[in-house]
Formats: sequence, structure tokens, C-alpha cells
Amino acid sequence: MTGAISLRQWNRTLLERQHLIERVDEDAVEVVDRCVGLQSQDPQAAFYALASRIEDFDPAELDSLIQDRSMVRMALQWGTVFLMDALDARWIRALLSPTLISGARHHVRRLNGPAPDEVAAVGARIIGGGPEPVTAARLRTALSETWPAEPVDAMAAVVRAWMPLVQTPPRGLWRRSGGPAFRLLDDWIGPGEPAVAGDEAIRDLIRLYLRGFGPSTVAAVQTWSGLRGLRPVLEQMTDDWELVRLTGPDGRTLYDLDGLALADPETAVPIRLVAPFDNVIFTAADRARVADPDVYARTVTPNGQSPGFILADGRLAGTWRRTAAGVELTELVDLRPAQRRECEREARRLAELG
Repeated sequence: MTGAISLRQWNRTLLERQHLIERVDEDAVEVVDRCVGLQSQDPQAAFYALASRIEDFDPAELDSLIQDRSMVRMALQWGTVFLMDALDARWIRALLSPTLISGARHHVRRLNGPAPDEVAAVGARIIGGGPEPVTAARLRTALSETWPAEPVDAMAAVVRAWMPLVQTPPRGLWRRSGGPAFRLLDDWIGPGEPAVAGDEAIRDLIRLYLRGFGPSTVAAVQTWSGLRGLRPVLEQMTDDWELVRLTGPDGRTLYDLDGLALADPETAVPIRLVAPFDNVIFTAADRARVADPDVYARTVTPNGQSPGFILADGRLAGTWRRTAAGVELTELVDLRPAQRRECEREARRLAELG
């Protein structure tokens, strides 16, 4: 299939695949899988992401999945903490390991004595040396005891980049707090091999991304995953009849899974309050399908923290944040009175999560 896709149809297709047009009555694990994990550097963000996608979402469901280790929170794309199905996290973490290591090179340059592999091995022994999770503070202390003259923050960063570390609960549970504590992935979920590896793992990651976020540019797939050099892979998958090309509204080539339907551009879209750091907004290379650049720029904060986002008619229109009194809404574009009332209903829905 070839052809052109309008900005409105591109927008509706993304929102439909992300369950942001109509909430679904499905298990949280299925929706997390379809979103290829959820951003979780804000430990509460995944709960808000699911509340915008699942009808009558109960935070206790996700708490249970994290506590029984079906879901894990760990550094994946770009070293950012994601919530993901544990078995998918195993192969995706293995695939992304070289990019995570490359991203830590500025920390490696600060080491004066030990090689990074040596630091990572000691870190793994510290974290894997007992039955209980090891706090970030304990990891730093133990590394300093081994190499007193080395910068401890650089050593800790090397351990996080080299080793597959899970952030264990209670951090990441609904309305719970606490500093990061770590276990090695195999110690936390049990030993095993990645379900897929090498070139097929790259293809699988592309398939998952396009299922949840397509149609997409090469740049968007690379920006989201942190992988580079994917254009030849996408082209080969197109030659193999797995993918199709479309022409985007700005003339760029978009790729999509063959056989996946595009949304009706005239589909009505309700107000949605999506989570901080939600990848519907954060997939920067294709952000034009949901956000005007000048509107998005007004959501960027000096400390890198993300607000929640208001989508009106499928596009970024404001921000929200949780407060002690409820949910505070901020308009970035003028909304109609009916849209404001709908925003308030969605805000009450979030406040009622507890």
C-alpha cells in the first residue's frame, strides 16, 4: 500500500492505536504491551497513562502486576525508566545494551583507575549479593569503599548502564514513595535467555513500535528506541512485504505494518488527560501529529520534569498536574466551554483514582 496521509488522519490513527479515542475494557498488561511499555521515570506516570486508556482502571491491578514481577520498572530506551512486561524487558534490555553503554561514555571518561567492566562487575556483586534489594545509597557507599578516589556518581551510572537493574517496589506502586532500590533482572524474575536477539530483535522492536505508534518516520523510530541506522532495516522489511510506505502531510516517508488500518480522519476525539512523559507527546520526531511546536514549547520545564498533557480534538491544548486539592488544569490554547467541562470531568476521573 502506498499513498498520502493527511495530518488529521495521522493524528487519529495514532490515537486509535493508543486507545485514546475510546477507552478499552482490557487488562492492564495488554495495554502496556500495545504501548511497548510506559514511561515511568515519574513513578506514578504509568497509572495515569492507563487511566486515560482503560475503562474503570483500578491502580490495584497494576500494583499487583509489579509486585508479582510480571511487570518491571527498569532503564530501557535512552536509559529512561520504563514500565514493561518482564519478559519483553529482558530481550529489549539486551538489544539496547550497546546504546545504554554508549550513552554512559561521559561517565566512563571520569574514571581514573578501574575499567568500566570492572566497575560493573563489582556493582553486580553488590546488588546480587543478598536476598534484599540494594538501595541507590548503599550501592554508592559500597562502590566508594572499593574505589575511594573515584567519582561515585560516575561509577553508579556505569553500573546502571552496564547491568540490567530492576527498580523494585514499593517505589513505583500507586501513591507510594521511597528511593530507588535495585535487583538484577534475573534475580528478580528468574533466570532466562532473551526471547529474541540480533537482527530479529531489531525487527521485532520496529514491529511493536509501528503497531502502537505507526505510521512513523525513520527518525521517530530511532528517537524512541535510541537505535541508529534503522533506515536499511525498514527498507528491507518493506521489500519483504512486511511494511508499507506512506507519504506524510509534510512530504516525508512514513512506514507502517502492512495490513493495519488507518483511522477515519473524521473520527471525533474526546478530551484526554495523558500522563507526564507520555510517548504520544514525547516521540519528538513525529510530535507534529499531536502538538504544534509553539504550544509544546510552553510545556517544557527548566528541570526537565514533565506535566501531564491535555489533548483536545486530539492535539495538545494544555497541561495538568496533581495537587493536594485534586487536579489543576492549565489551558495553552483557547478551549470551548464544552471542552472545558469535559476537561473538568476527566480531571475528576483522575482525582478519583485515589
